Amino acid sequence: MMKASFKARYEPDKATGATTVAVNTGDFKLRATMTDATVVNGPSLNGLALAIEKPGFFIIDYNVPKKDFRFQFMNTVRVAEKPLNLTYIHSKGDERTILDGTLVLDSANKVSANHVFATGNTKLKYTYLHSGITTFEPSYDLGKNTWDFAVSQRVYGDDVFKATYQSSSKNLGLEWSRNSKLNGSFKGFAYIHVNGETFECNLFIGF
Repeated sequence: MMKASFKARYEPDKATGATTVAVNTGDFKLRATMTDATVVNGPSLNGLALAIEKPGFFIIDYNVPKKDFRFQFMNTVRVAEKPLNLTYIHSKGDERTILDGTLVLDSANKVSANHVFATGNTKLKYTYLHSGITTFEPSYDLGKNTWDFAVSQRVYGDDVFKATYQSSSKNLGLEWSRNSKLNGSFKGFAYIHVNGETFECNLFIGF
């Protein structure tokens, strides 16, 4: 049985938007994303991206105007009887390769590592879920020698409030998201510079 979904996104500060149409064909998902550059001044291929996905196995993205492929492969192995989720990502255009791994220690604790080949950039993150509703996520960037922190709280079942702090950029992020089959999905967030010099607000709406 085929299922289709539609999502829209608008960023007020940049006055730009994007639309995503996804079709579920059973084992595979087909997705097309268009930005305002695709339709402004007449139909064009600018801002058009296509993707095919087999959930849990692979995602292949194709940027139409740039003729650029992005490959993502997922797999799970067991280490000391604990599941280790691995993700391999390669972008053909910039020859960028990323390996991401998450070791699930138990239902409340997991450790993640992200490494970008040929750059030496490695990030480590620890995730702790408290009482099933509050998540703490400290992370450390080995390349920049900086810490980031995130705390999220689930409320009313479908709503999640999240606060993040990036020590390298001194940005405080505030996010509110909802993922509900009955009331739809949306995500709104704001980034505030600690010294108050800049303010950015982006709004995401999904249907």
